[in-house]
Amino acid sequence: MVWQIISVVALCVAVCACIIAFSFLSRLKQVQKTHQDSEAKLLTQQTINKNEIAEIRSGLLKIGKHVMELQSEAQELKQKQQDIQLADPESKIYSRAVKMITLGADIDEIMRECELPRAEAELLFTLHQKEG
Repeated sequence: MVWQIISVVALCVAVCACIIAFSFLSRLKQVQKTHQDSEAKLLTQQTINKNEIAEIRSGLLKIGKHVMELQSEAQELKQKQQDIQLADPESKIYSRAVKMITLGADIDEIMRECELPRAEAELLFTLHQKEG
C-alpha cells in the first residue's frame, strides 16, 4: 500500500512537471514568434533604409557633378573676363584706378596716375567707396 501511495504521488508530481513544462514551452514559443516578427520588421526596415540611402547617394552624385560643371563654367567665365580686361587698354586704366581707390588714393592722385578726367575719377571714387 505504501508503494501505491508513493506511485500515485510520483505520478501526480510527474503530471504537474509535464503541465509546467508545457506551459513554459508554450510561453517560449510565444516569445520566439514575437522575436521572429520583430526580426522580419527590422529586415523590412533595413531594406527600405538601404534603398533610401542608394537614392540619396545617387542624388548627391548628380549634385556633385552639377556643382563641378558650374565651377568649371565659373572658372571659364572668370578667365574670359580677365582676358577681356587685359585686351581692353581702357579696362586696365579703370582696374588700376579701382585698385588705387581700394588702397586709399584720393581723386587727384587717381586723375594724375591713370590719366582720367575728373568726372570719371569722381564717378569711380563714388562707386567704389560705396562698395567698400
